[in-house]
Amino acid sequence: MGRPRVLLAVDQALLRGAFEKLLTPECEIVGQVADSRALNDAAAELRPDVIVLDISMPRLNGLEAGRRIKQALRDIKLIFVTMNEDADRAAEAFRAGASGYLLKRSAATELATAIREVMQGRSYVTPLVSECLLGSLMDFDEPPTAHEHELTSRQKEVLHLLAEGNSMKEAAAVLKLTPRTVAFHKNQMMEQLQIKSTAELIRYAVAHHIV
Repeated sequence: MGRPRVLLAVDQALLRGAFEKLLTPECEIVGQVADSRALNDAAAELRPDVIVLDISMPRLNGLEAGRRIKQALRDIKLIFVTMNEDADRAAEAFRAGASGYLLKRSAATELATAIREVMQGRSYVTPLVSECLLGSLMDFDEPPTAHEHELTSRQKEVLHLLAEGNSMKEAAAVLKLTPRTVAFHKNQMMEQLQIKSTAELIRYAVAHHIV
């Protein structure tokens, strides 16, 4: 078996550089991207064996981006990296199709091991959250809540950008839409979710890990 082909999807340039230096001795780094839109294009073009994917990604969070990639390219292994030690978030990552999950602060000692494990068809979870993960995965087969069904992918993109503090004009520029279309999506979400203010909408985005 040749060296694993790895795509790095992390928004911080310094962290991407550190991961590249760490992995180069035993992996082929086929590409690096800094946001989820570039990630989707790179995954489809490069077809890596493994994507090392930051959960906190610009434009669309890493969990949603990873979920879309697994739907289109089921053989790609996803290893999520995060600052978050919440076992529920780890469980959500595995529901999205993860093969591995580790913390950024332990990546220097764990990332290469995680790649070796997932390439052997196994899963890898950082020991820092694995003890708490089992309970969260007990609900693995539960269907999404009604609210999660109500937002389209485009609505989630709009909400992610607005919750990050972008204006409707700025969100429109990122998504190549008109500000009027962004406002339409925002109003539709508020009506669907029975939310009365922008602040409530942002709280919803945080609570449902859309940002």
